[in-house]
Amino acid sequence: MPHFLPITLEEVKRLGWDETDIVIVSGDAYIDHPSFGTAVIGRTLEAAGFRVAIIPQPNWRDDLRDFRKFGRPRLFFGVTSGVMDSMVNHYTAAKRLRHDDAYTPGGVSGFRPDYAVTVYTRILKQLYPDTPVVIGGVEASMRRLAHYDYWSDTLKPSILADCPADLLVYGMAEKTMVKVANLLADGEPAYKLQRLPQVGFVTDHYTPKGGSVVLHPFEECQKSRRMHAENFHKIEVESNKIEQSPIAQLTRGRWVVINPAEPPLATEEIDASFDLPYLRQPHPKYKKRGAVPAYEMIKNSVNIHRGCFGGCAFCTISAHQGKQISSRSEESILAEVRRMAESPDFNGVITDLGGPSANMYMMSGRNKELCRKCERFSCIQPSKCKNLNSDHEPLLRLYKKAAAVKGVKHIYIGSGIRCDLFSDDNRGHEYFREVVLHHVGGRLKVAPEHTSPDVLRLMRKPSFDQFLQVKSDFDAICRQAGVRYQLIPYFISSHPGCRLKDMADLAVEMKRLGYRLEQIQDFTPTPMTVSTETYYTGLNPETLQPVYSARSAQEKHEQNLMFFYYRRESQPAIRQLLKKHHLESYIPKLM
Repeated sequence: MPHFLPITLEEVKRLGWDETDIVIVSGDAYIDHPSFGTAVIGRTLEAAGFRVAIIPQPNWRDDLRDFRKFGRPRLFFGVTSGVMDSMVNHYTAAKRLRHDDAYTPGGVSGFRPDYAVTVYTRILKQLYPDTPVVIGGVEASMRRLAHYDYWSDTLKPSILADCPADLLVYGMAEKTMVKVANLLADGEPAYKLQRLPQVGFVTDHYTPKGGSVVLHPFEECQKSRRMHAENFHKIEVESNKIEQSPIAQLTRGRWVVINPAEPPLATEEIDASFDLPYLRQPHPKYKKRGAVPAYEMIKNSVNIHRGCFGGCAFCTISAHQGKQISSRSEESILAEVRRMAESPDFNGVITDLGGPSANMYMMSGRNKELCRKCERFSCIQPSKCKNLNSDHEPLLRLYKKAAAVKGVKHIYIGSGIRCDLFSDDNRGHEYFREVVLHHVGGRLKVAPEHTSPDVLRLMRKPSFDQFLQVKSDFDAICRQAGVRYQLIPYFISSHPGCRLKDMADLAVEMKRLGYRLEQIQDFTPTPMTVSTETYYTGLNPETLQPVYSARSAQEKHEQNLMFFYYRRESQPAIRQLLKKHHLESYIPKLM
């Protein structure tokens, strides 16, 4: 009989359990859908034969009754902040508190603490000091080693230095979590888990093995930003490899050790994860509290792969999901589409058939041995790897078959499209035409991010000329088809390397192209990205060359203001700003 994983004691009793094996504590509401990590790990452990309960969004400010309701699990507590880092969830780029939370019923904020993983773990260790706690998810993964924390404006040590967890599991870690559960079920002590792949731990004694990467100690990095930049480059190189080495860093007199990741999931393994018996709905307990916005956004979408080899400097996807693409089989994807189409509340529209990037499905290196030796951060930047098989035929075939499923009226592609993958020999242009004419609702969003060559190099994005070519192709497709669609570009201000002049150049270019920008963002430094460490250290970690960053609230505001050159109410401030920075020559170009 299909059922939700229990989140109440009554549900546990109805299942006939006298105890739980594993309790997962999450900062998100419980949504039983493969887009949400808590459900994925919970269902994976359930399929392995374990009794799993969930404590979603526990109250950490009262008598802690939420943390006590299931008592002590037989094996361990799992802790995650949810789909997002709790600080990114709580605060804007200007460090203002957000007034909503997409992962909470009704979109209401305030249902999770700052630094949620650490707060939850400390409470659990206070209540159940002898029960192992395993932390994971985005917050734990991206803070697994020393990192810059934008919200406190400090260099923080590995989360394991402040969080009393027994083990950290990073990335998309279904296989590792099952191994953890099996070892504990066999009676192995918690320290034996330190041998597993894709885990992090703290130890008093560590002898580096051959090939281990030993970083500069944390305390030295607090004194030297250059040392931290050197460390981060080593971390990034390892995270992009298929065959990785252990990473160790001395922190407060103890060693933080990160073991190499598991190999990327094979197609049959990722199929098994997506084919688990998800109910694809929020838990019914939330009905009176309102819809969960994040669920409403993805409930009619289908994820077709994991990983991204784009290597954008401001993105955490490769650090969490890996650079290698793990693609589901056609059969698994189409089975999910059929289940969705049979649902009584399905309106016939699939809002996305994609992944971290829409068009990396089934793409990989032709010669796997070359991939095993590769240390590149990207398969397409600064140039496309000659070993990359970037054929778009599997996607074109998948779209056609999914559209033919009974009950499906339309399929949109909501994921970002990497237009720098298109070439004459990989059916990329045919793919682009298919998407424009059949899979967008009159507006296609793309992400050139900036117009400045220097900023784009630091972002690890292609030249703006590539966007101009895409726009030309888009306009030609629409003209030939007799439709009037819009291409909507997405831009970032205040990224490392970006000065006010670069933003003025961007504004001039947008005016020339006739754009009034909607899709814009002020750069937010988030843990474990190249851009964040560049912002903090003032150095490009790859080259150790100095890089300017807009750090003050005033500088960031000034750069962001340039996006709104077309607003009458903004023009006096922009005119004054350009004069202040001796950029008067831009005034007649913009006003």
